[in-house]
Amino acid sequence: MGKKKGIAILGSTGSIGTQALEVIESKPEHFGVEVLTAQNNVALLIEQCRKFQPKAAVIGNEAHYPVLKEALAGTAIEVMAGSHALCEVVQRDSVDMVLTALVGYSGLKPTISAIESQKDIALANKETLVVAGQLITSLAVQHKVNILPVDSEHSAIFQCLVGEEQNPIEKIILTASGGPFRGKSREELAVVTRKQALKHPNWEMGAKITIDSASLMNKGLEVIEAKWLFDLELSQIEVIIHPQSIVHSLVQFEDGSIKAQLGLPDMKLPIQYAMAYPERLPTTFERFNFVNYPSLTFEQPDRETFRNLQLAFDALEAGGNIPCILNAANEIAVARFLKEEVGFLQIAELNEACMQQIQYIGAPSYQDFVETDKLTRQLARDLF
Repeated sequence: MGKKKGIAILGSTGSIGTQALEVIESKPEHFGVEVLTAQNNVALLIEQCRKFQPKAAVIGNEAHYPVLKEALAGTAIEVMAGSHALCEVVQRDSVDMVLTALVGYSGLKPTISAIESQKDIALANKETLVVAGQLITSLAVQHKVNILPVDSEHSAIFQCLVGEEQNPIEKIILTASGGPFRGKSREELAVVTRKQALKHPNWEMGAKITIDSASLMNKGLEVIEAKWLFDLELSQIEVIIHPQSIVHSLVQFEDGSIKAQLGLPDMKLPIQYAMAYPERLPTTFERFNFVNYPSLTFEQPDRETFRNLQLAFDALEAGGNIPCILNAANEIAVARFLKEEVGFLQIAELNEACMQQIQYIGAPSYQDFVETDKLTRQLARDLF
């Protein structure tokens, strides 16, 4: 066993962050907590800090700084606040790996900062690659940094590719559960409620990703992420609906062979795999048994009814700043749906309207992404 890895968890109070802490707690000889951060959930962040005693804690929303500072007074934990602090704290020498579990676009800047400081990235924030895939992957190559996927689907593909470095990929197949509305018509989707959309059949996730799963936008974002993670063409990426969520994704090689990674739906496995790579550490997780799943089924996704999936393929084909527009519009559309300001089908309608109305930039710089994101969010708030 090598040196214990110092982990910085950006977004430690969310679904991925809390499960990552469970993994770390179960493997104290392998991992140490160096940094914990949250945007608004200061109460849980305080609880986590008292338990894990990181070297630093960051609260994104500066209004919560006095509460965090007072609660951790008398400890050795350095307390910081604001987005600039996120970018600074990932650069520290004691940090070996940064787990980016922030929601949405907010993960982009600190991920860039971590890569520039030559920290390996365990990536749970798919939007970072959706928004700026070319920028991020080129920086990773430049700074000799590993980007290790935490999404179960991308982790599955990554695991299937270990040892296959010399063998070209013919295509990858991303599996999707289909969410709670699989098989429903547009007429049925027009009247679904917030409560119905938040009830995922297989996974326990945060509100934003659960709504994205229901609309198939989550799979669309994963299509774009896969392009950059695995250096693929659009024609090499396929999506298939697999309601049981046991086959996490598949890789087909040029000889026609297909490798798949299977397991019960549990995010702690891909989290641990990313943090421990290249090792596989023993676990006590529940084991998959084929006898309990006598039938594994697969079907084509309905891109017409679930329009967001098609929009993601369109955005990837268009390139430039279009994926950034799609991501920003979707973040606002989902937030508005959760506030019951727009209907479920209007999420995709709003996304498409923003893709059509915001100016296209073919080769965007980082500043172009910042401006595109800002303009798109404003438009998405004003539409409908």
